[in-house]
Amino acid sequence: MKFSSIFLLIISFAFLSCNGQVSKESQTIDAKAFSEKIAATPNPQILDVRTPAEFSSDHIDKAVNVDWLGDNFVAGTEKLDKTKPVFVYCKSGGRSQSAVKKLEELGFKNVYQLQGGILKWDAAGLSKPSNKITGMTLQDYNKLVDSDKKVLVSFYAEWCAPCKKMTPYITKMQTELADSVTIIRLDADKNKTLMTEMKISELPTILLYEKAAVKWRKSGFISEEELRKQIQ
Repeated sequence: MKFSSIFLLIISFAFLSCNGQVSKESQTIDAKAFSEKIAATPNPQILDVRTPAEFSSDHIDKAVNVDWLGDNFVAGTEKLDKTKPVFVYCKSGGRSQSAVKKLEELGFKNVYQLQGGILKWDAAGLSKPSNKITGMTLQDYNKLVDSDKKVLVSFYAEWCAPCKKMTPYITKMQTELADSVTIIRLDADKNKTLMTEMKISELPTILLYEKAAVKWRKSGFISEEELRKQIQ
C-alpha cells in the first residue's frame, strides 16, 4: 500500500473517532465499581431500563426510569446529557446491554453498564436495608424442599429471555415427572426476600434437592435434555 493511501486511512480513522462514530467508551463494570463511579460523579445520570412496575418496587437512588421494552425509549432519553456519563442498569443485564447499544447509536459517549443488573447490586449489599418481606420466607422455602422425593426449584422472571425459552419444557416436566420429582417455579420478582436471603443474583437459577440438601445448582440457560439428565 502506498504511503499516501496509508495517510488517508489514518486521517479518516481520526476523523471518525473525533465524531464518536468509531471510538466508544462504554464499559460494563461490577456493582462495587458502579457504585463508586456514581459516588464520584456530580449529579450522576442513572438510567433504570426496567418496567415501571419493577422500578416502583425498588431502584437505585436518584435513578430515572425509561422502559427499554416500552415504545418511547429514545424519546425518554432526550433529557439526558450526551456529553456526561450515563449509568445504566436493569434486573440482570440483558435489557441494559441492548439499551447501551442504542445509547451509543444515539451519540452517548460515556456509558457504564451495571454487570449482572440490580440482582448483583443487591447481592453486593448495596441496596437500602428493608424490613419488608416480599413473597416466601426462607423458613417457608426450607419446608417446601424438605421432601422424600427430589425437589427441583426454578427461579425465573417474566421478562427473562432464557426463562421464557425454558418455561414450556419445565412446565411439561412438572406433570410428566410428578411421581419422582417435585418441580416448583418461583417468580423472582414476587419473592425478593428469598432471592436476597439465598444470595441468588442470576436468572434463571435452578436448584435440585435430595432430602432437603442441594445436590446440583445451575444459573443461566439449560436445555431440556441436560436438565432431564440432572434430574435422573
